[in-house]
Amino acid sequence: MPMDARELAQRIKTLQTSVTKNDPPSEVIAQLEAIKRDAAPTEEMLRSTKAGVIVARLNKNTNKDVARLAGEIVAKWRKNVEAEKKARDAKGKPSPSPASPAPKPAAGPKKKFEGDAEKRTFSTEKVDTKRTGIQERDGCIGLIYNGLAYRCYEPAETVLQRAMEVENAAYKFYNGTTKEYKMKIRSLFSNLKVKTNHELGQGVMSGEIAPDKFVRMSSQELMSAEQRRLNAALEKENLNKAQVPIAEKSISEELQCGNCKAKKVSYTQAQTRSADEPMTTFCECMNCGKRWKVRFRTRFV
Repeated sequence: MPMDARELAQRIKTLQTSVTKNDPPSEVIAQLEAIKRDAAPTEEMLRSTKAGVIVARLNKNTNKDVARLAGEIVAKWRKNVEAEKKARDAKGKPSPSPASPAPKPAAGPKKKFEGDAEKRTFSTEKVDTKRTGIQERDGCIGLIYNGLAYRCYEPAETVLQRAMEVENAAYKFYNGTTKEYKMKIRSLFSNLKVKTNHELGQGVMSGEIAPDKFVRMSSQELMSAEQRRLNAALEKENLNKAQVPIAEKSISEELQCGNCKAKKVSYTQAQTRSADEPMTTFCECMNCGKRWKVRFRTRFV
C-alpha cells in the first residue's frame, strides 16, 4: 500500500537525520530503498513534503550507491508526476497516481485495525519488516512491531514506522547488532507485552516516549506503575522482616570451655532421649566458638 503524505514526510525526516548524523551508508541506502519501494507520491505530496528536493540533494553524495539510488528515485517520481499530468489533462480532472492499485483519496485518515488486538503480529497482518537488508535488524523490527501492536488499534503502517524508529535508535545507541542491542530489544518486547503495562506502548505510539528515550529506559522505568507499587511493597515487607530483633541466647558462667577455659558459654537444651533421661545441653563458647554437648540434670541460671 503506497504511503500517504504524512508517512512520506516522516520517512524523509528520518532520512535527513541519518544523513546529518553521518550514519553508515548502508543505513541511508536501506532507507532510500524502502522509500523507492513504498512511495508513489503525487505532485501535491511532493510539493507539500519537499521530498523530491531533499532526495535530489543526495545525487551529489560522496557514496556512489547513495547517489545512484537517489537519482533513480527522483527519475521514478518525475515519471509518475508527468503521467499524472497527462491523465489530468486528458480527463480534465485530477487522477490518482498510476502506481495506486485502485482510485482512492490521496490523503485521509488511515483505517484503524479491526479484530483481536491481543493477537496482532506482523506475520498475521502480512507486514513486510525487511527494511534494512540485515536479517538480525529486520527480525528485531518484527519483534518490536509485535510488542507495539499488542492491544493497539493503530494502522499497520503506523505501527511499522514506529517499530523501525525504535529499532534504529537501539542500533545506534548500542553500536550495531551487539549482544546488548539484542538483549534490549527482547526487554522492550517483554515489557510491551505485559497486560498491566499498556500505557508504555501507548506512550511510544503517541510519541510521548521518543524512540531515543525508549531504548535508554532502565528496567525499573519500563515497568508498569502497578508493578513498581508491588515491588515497593515487597521491598518494605522484606525490610521490616530484616529489622525483627533476634532472640538473645542463654549465657551461663557455670560452664567452662575446655578449649580456651573461658566461662562465657551459650547453651540450649533439648530432650533427645526418653522422658526419664536427662536433657541434652548444646553448648557454644562465646569466646573461641568451640561447640559441644553434655547430658546432666543441672539447671543453669
